[in-house]
Amino acid sequence: MSADTGANEGASEVRTRFDEAALARWMADNVAGFAGPLTVEQFKGGQSNPTYRLTTPDARYVLRRKPAGALVKGAHDVLREARVLCALAPTPVPVPPVLGVCDDDGVIGTAFYVMALVDGRIFWDASFAEVPQGERAAYFDAMNATIAALHQVDPGAVGLADYGRPGNFFARQIARWARQYLEDTDAGRDDGMDALIAWLPDAIPHGDETAIVHGDFRCDNMIFHPTRPEVLAVLDWELSTLGHPLSDFAYHATMYRMPPDIVAGLGGADPVALGLPTEADYVAAYCARTGRDGIPHWAFYIAFNFFRLAAIFHGIKGRAIRGTANSAHALERAAAYPRLVALAVAAMATARGGGSVDTSGG
Repeated sequence: MSADTGANEGASEVRTRFDEAALARWMADNVAGFAGPLTVEQFKGGQSNPTYRLTTPDARYVLRRKPAGALVKGAHDVLREARVLCALAPTPVPVPPVLGVCDDDGVIGTAFYVMALVDGRIFWDASFAEVPQGERAAYFDAMNATIAALHQVDPGAVGLADYGRPGNFFARQIARWARQYLEDTDAGRDDGMDALIAWLPDAIPHGDETAIVHGDFRCDNMIFHPTRPEVLAVLDWELSTLGHPLSDFAYHATMYRMPPDIVAGLGGADPVALGLPTEADYVAAYCARTGRDGIPHWAFYIAFNFFRLAAIFHGIKGRAIRGTANSAHALERAAAYPRLVALAVAAMATARGGGSVDTSGG
């Protein structure tokens, strides 16, 4: 797939409508420098939280809103997204500038926020095939530097000390996803998932850390400079919280094992042949930036993240069976579920054998 020349080109007609005149009035009162007339288009992405491109004669903006209708408690919290974006604005983590936040459902029907539109490229292919081979490693290094910078931000220093529950991140997450899996009887049981649920709680590495974590740090959730290997903005903070930085980084690094037809990944490809760093070298670069000697128990972190994804896809399978899945791709995701389980089980087998990643570069 090709690079999208920005979060600015993939928009078309509005699918989820609202009172555009009311929005324009609100922006005139709350967004500095706003002057209509206003044109509204909806981005192709942003399935969880509808996302729109707003265009005036002098500026372009992005609006993120909650979906209409009844929502699961805590889900689709765009005000939470706006909060983390505002908190990270003065840090080295590149985020879009937030220009206005509205918690009044009476304006367009749901809460929303408006941010500046960042011009650049979004890559949907983790191999960065659109970039000349000799330049691809630099794009990977830019992603690596960005997630390392995020994990070094002190939550308390930016007003996010209460952004999540500190401590025991893995135990809480394993219990949450195991419970969801076990309760969804429609989607059935899987021997691999059962084995993971039995093994993961006792395999959690000793020691604990807390950082701001993105939760879905992938190449297609970043806007890159139009011509340079530079991350201009990290997008889609819906899953962000306080958590363990190695969970967040390992989720990002699952791209090395992830089949590209499931989520943007390099599974089955030779990164060296593509001009990309190996997984070991990528881990080593993160360790150098964050002051680590290495990441013992690396296979555990990989197994945990594939287990988490498998549990999510298991839930999608259950909703598809019940006919309540919202996404048109629900059946495809349900079909991918066994492969995610297999990847988690493979990492578990490596961990049981003492597997870790050599971060010496050798």
